[in-house]
Amino acid sequence: MNVGSLSIARGGPLFVLAGPCVIEDDRSPFEIARTLAEMTGELGIPFVFKASFDKANRTSGDSFRGPGAEEGLALLAEVRAQVGVPVMTDIHEIAHAELAAGKVDMVQIPAFLCRQTDLLVAAGRSGCAVNIKKGQFMAPWDIEHPIAKVRATGNENVCVTERGVSFGYNTLVSDMRSIPQMGRFGVPVVFDATHSVQMPGGAGARSSGDRSMAPVLARAAVAAGCDGVFAETHPDPDRALSDGPNMIPLAQLPGLLRTLVRVREAVREAVQDDPPRSP
Repeated sequence: MNVGSLSIARGGPLFVLAGPCVIEDDRSPFEIARTLAEMTGELGIPFVFKASFDKANRTSGDSFRGPGAEEGLALLAEVRAQVGVPVMTDIHEIAHAELAAGKVDMVQIPAFLCRQTDLLVAAGRSGCAVNIKKGQFMAPWDIEHPIAKVRATGNENVCVTERGVSFGYNTLVSDMRSIPQMGRFGVPVVFDATHSVQMPGGAGARSSGDRSMAPVLARAAVAAGCDGVFAETHPDPDRALSDGPNMIPLAQLPGLLRTLVRVREAVREAVQDDPPRSP
């Protein structure tokens, strides 16, 4: 798949989708993007900057959501121009897909919305690459159908993301079998290291999480054959306005990325064989 100037392939070099959960102000996205671009450049890792302009699925209606589509997309377009990296953002409505066209390189379908046909079609028609997050309620082989909905528009720039499945109340569990199973559909597979350690609604009016487990799961996912890693990061996660408990501190990311590259190199030839499609 092509994301801006990047070419990403199933079985190719490890790539990274990273950035803050949400655009908090008009300064920090540029600072975080430059830091991430520098560290991934030094490691030779293809990088796409991620930030959301609207967190429409916050636990509480009183939670911070972001600057909104018009202002947020304008900021992301400036990040792309000034920092020189591809950018990605979530979309929640058909109108968002239309607004994002030409301003970002990739749009992301949130896990809760991965079966919404009209949204998937609009994303495909936007001309942007599309990252589909597999729903917490969905079997890995069922991701075939959202992929097909995007491809039906003629857009072949599609990847899919594993972010854990519901396991009781306020808990997610990651089944690493889903990575090669989703890879059977010929698209790059991403592992979301930070949302997989989230505890949805685990703190009452907001979600909680255990960021210490994000590197553990990321290493396991790369060993299982994922092509990319999604990681939300922040200079000070404890003060972040969204998803702080599960975000990786920005200063800790270089060490993790170096480890993930070594794991990818060690297992790259060993993960090409796909398992059966059904359980």
